[in-house]
Amino acid sequence: MKIQCEKQSLSEAIAGVSKAVTQRSNVAALEGILFTAEGNSLTLTGYDLEMGITTRIDAKIKDEGSVVLNAKLVGDMVRRLPSEIVEIECGETLYTTIKGGITEYNITGIPAKEYPELPAAAMPARNGEERSGGVEPAISIDGPLLKEMIDTTIYAVSQDDKKPANTGEKFALELDKLTLVALDGFRLAICERPVKAGREVSLVIPAKTLSEVSKLIGDSEEAVVISASKRYVVFSLKGYIIISRLLDEAFLDYKRTINPDHVTRVEVEVKSFIESIERASLIITERLKNPLRVTFDEQLTVRCQTELGKVMDSLPCKFTGEMMEVGFNNRYLLDALRYSGCDKVAIELTGPLAPVKVLPVEGNDFIFLVMPVRFKND
Repeated sequence: MKIQCEKQSLSEAIAGVSKAVTQRSNVAALEGILFTAEGNSLTLTGYDLEMGITTRIDAKIKDEGSVVLNAKLVGDMVRRLPSEIVEIECGETLYTTIKGGITEYNITGIPAKEYPELPAAAMPARNGEERSGGVEPAISIDGPLLKEMIDTTIYAVSQDDKKPANTGEKFALELDKLTLVALDGFRLAICERPVKAGREVSLVIPAKTLSEVSKLIGDSEEAVVISASKRYVVFSLKGYIIISRLLDEAFLDYKRTINPDHVTRVEVEVKSFIESIERASLIITERLKNPLRVTFDEQLTVRCQTELGKVMDSLPCKFTGEMMEVGFNNRYLLDALRYSGCDKVAIELTGPLAPVKVLPVEGNDFIFLVMPVRFKND
């Protein structure tokens, strides 16, 4: 293999596909990127057996071929080259030269045959070809919209793999709307937006995959094409293809957890409520984790007491219903407020131990549920 390409394009491609590279593995190839030179382009692939990212850049191909190079090493080398043009040459011994200007690196590659193949059934069909069991296009969605939905909900994904489905998000696509749902047993986040889809799809996508999709979208205004099969989902965006296994465990029937009724409703400024909670949280530590006592009344009052001391704070709100005092994990309540992205939210309650709803004051763009904490003396 012998190629020549632009340093910036190569460096960005390496950084992009490296998100799917295993940091530490007993299989050296999994710590690498597969470089494939063919035609007039260079294809880079990262794959950790759960998620794969591939992209293609323009290159002058003098000799076709392929090799696996350590992702971190080759990324650092290319980034530090002084020239804007990079030359990569790899012979039959896999001894690889990476050159730019007066700087030259030499590293040993790994045979391409040792690199795991991306599942063929997960790759989108090209030029109208039919492929049995392959993914089928489901939707083309605005990148900024998808990023907003992911960023609004992903905070509520479980970090505990005892329930694998909770480590991902429910991706429920109907003909006229898309719903993303994340939960961890203590809080739940739902984001719903109108879209136009060609078919209905219900998937559970790993949070890691959605996080990388959001990062790749970045500030781009481009659309994201999403395809799916029974076992895989594929996102195509900005010249990248992200392939991910789906979580096949059953996802909680979240709709049953949402009570449409409420006894108490308050509307409160998000910034003021966050600042109040942060003031009260100063006496909460990893060792001293008493809940916040929040009283919903004509004034919204926040109290907390630990061995370090006690604090009381209050702020104005718009109140209807019955006075109610509820205990909260301070971090869970803060997350719901911060990820709402609103200047003002509505909070609805049905009882001191029932899930608390955090909603936009108008519309139904999102629903957050936060489980209350039982006070020790209750």
